[in-house]
Formats: sequence, structure tokens, C-alpha cells
Amino acid sequence: MALALQSFATVKDASAALEASGTRYLGGGTLVVRAANEGDVSVSGLVKSTDPALSAIAVSGGTVRIGASVTMAAIGRHPELDQLAKATRAVGGPAIRNMATIGGNLFAPAPYGDFTVALLALDATVATNDGERPIETFLAARDDSRAIVTSVGFTLPKPDSFRFLKVSRVKPKGVSVLSIAVVLEQAEDGTVSSARVALGCMADRPMRAKAAEKALLGRTLDPDGIAPALAAAAEGISPITDPIASAWYRAEVLPVHLGRLLLG
Repeated sequence: MALALQSFATVKDASAALEASGTRYLGGGTLVVRAANEGDVSVSGLVKSTDPALSAIAVSGGTVRIGASVTMAAIGRHPELDQLAKATRAVGGPAIRNMATIGGNLFAPAPYGDFTVALLALDATVATNDGERPIETFLAARDDSRAIVTSVGFTLPKPDSFRFLKVSRVKPKGVSVLSIAVVLEQAEDGTVSSARVALGCMADRPMRAKAAEKALLGRTLDPDGIAPALAAAAEGISPITDPIASAWYRAEVLPVHLGRLLLG
């Protein structure tokens, strides 16, 4: 069955069209078009908006606002977002990155959605046509939402405070075994004063490793200092099992790769 595509100049009009049964919003198409091609009969029509604001990147005074239609490739080549380049390269190969949008990545189920892991560590906010909320709140309710994501916002991390790692078995663009993003700040004595640790593939969507974050506070980034965080990393996780890796395997290798990331 052919898919009907409706295009609207405003997000408001696109949102109204999404009220029709079977309609899905089209960003880059890497998720919804594939689902339709694979026989998802729940998708009968596609809706998109051509509002220019959806494709804009604004960086001012350390504050970043990225429109939902901005692609991974565009983020990766932006001169003021070089800290995020590694996270954008975790999303498929060049052809996918030229299509995949930041808005679509927010809805990608595990083992996809690696860039959303980075946004979670950055404490981003997600703006939709019905308001703006913390990314954790958005992710918790995303499956039941019909709102259109319009942008994400966050504060640029301090130099060298953001770290990202994707582990895959097929290089360079394989599906994730797991992904980890960390934002760390250190006091003058070298101890961790603030920590945010986000994990991918440790649940059906990106999640915070809050026990590990707490265990890092006041500690130094050396093997002894990070040991309590590694021991706490598995608290609250529910890893997925798929053809790439089992839940058991993902849980076993999590502290190994988190340790490598923390030690730099």
C-alpha cells in the first residue's frame, strides 16, 4: 500500500494532521520509512513540516538550540559543536547520518538512539509543540506522545568534560552493544565535583546511571577512585537481548567499558 505524504509550512498544522489514525511524523525517515517498508501496517500516512526553524542550529553564550530536523551530519560538521562529533559518528554510516535527525533519534529504540545517550548526559531539554521538558521526562513518556519535537537545548560542556563511547562488534558502523556518555567536572584537588552518566542498551531507551554518578562524587579518576562507581554501574539496569548481544553479556561488559571511559 502506498504511503500518502502531507507537508505543512507550520508545526501547528502538521500536529493537527497527526490526529488522523495511522499517521506518523516524518523526520529523516530512517525509522518510520524502514518500518513501513518492513510491513508495519499501522503506518498509513506520513506528515512533515517544512518550518525553517526545525533545521536551525543556534549557539550563543554557551547555550545550544538544535532544531529537530537537523541531521547528524550537520551537527558533526558544525564548528562550535566539535565536542559532539564523536557521538554523531556513532549513528550509522555517512548515508544514514545525512538523513537521520536529532528529533528522530529521540524515538529510536535500543540498540539505536546513541546520540540521545549523549543528550541525556548533557542534561538536555526537549521542546515540542505542547511545551518543553527535561529529556528524562520526555523519554519516559515518548511512546504515548503525539507531540512533535521542535528542538533540543543544552549547555555546552566545559572543555574535556564530555566523553562518549560506543561499543559495537562491526566496525565502523555496527549496531551498539552499548553506548556510554559522561559529563564530569572536577574540583581543584582533582576530585569529581559533578557527574552525569548516561547509558544506551541498558534498558529499552537511554537511562541515567544514578548510582554510579553518586559513587563518583568526591573521588579521583584513577582505578581506586572509580572502583565504587563501576560496582554501582549495574544498579537499576535492564539490558536488552538482541542478535548483537545478550542482556547478560551487556551487563558483564558495562563496568569494563565505563572504567575505560572514566580513565580516559
